[in-house]
Amino acid sequence: MSLSTKPLSLTVNGKTVGPIDVPESMMMQDFLHEYLNLTGARLGCGQGICHACTIAVEHEDGTLDERRTCITGAHWFDGRHVRTVEGIAERDEEGAIAMLSPVQKAFIEHFSFQCGYCTPGFVIGATVLIDRLRREPVAREQLEDVITEALDRHICRCTGYVRYFEAVRDVVLRTPGLVIG
Repeated sequence: MSLSTKPLSLTVNGKTVGPIDVPESMMMQDFLHEYLNLTGARLGCGQGICHACTIAVEHEDGTLDERRTCITGAHWFDGRHVRTVEGIAERDEEGAIAMLSPVQKAFIEHFSFQCGYCTPGFVIGATVLIDRLRREPVAREQLEDVITEALDRHICRCTGYVRYFEAVRDVVLRTPGLVIG
């Protein structure tokens, strides 16, 4: 018995990947780890509940959306552009990190994580939120609710929620045009 495969092509962190023959039943989590050696999206619950495996999908209109890789097959991403946590920071020509994103910097400044296992999912969630706020700024009095809604589905076993929340709030408040009033 052999696994049934089909070609998969997509863009990951700005680089074209494929076509690569990939088992039809393979989850994106496994494809990222086994085929691309991108291990930032973590397998936590394996049921799509904890969001440690989250990556960002870049739509044709430039907007970002979260997608859990442990419950989404790799072939769902065929033809799409995705960004993993490894693609959030700016890199130089050799691929070395040149500058962390504002979210990553804020997480470090706030000591947001303890074990760090959930951090990639939180980075993606916060990055998607900031992308949304660039297009749809929020009133200052609604900011806490908006951040809570965006991060609420991400689970941290070390109880780092307050620090993640504070870091995201700081990034949003320091970034011009995301908050009204």
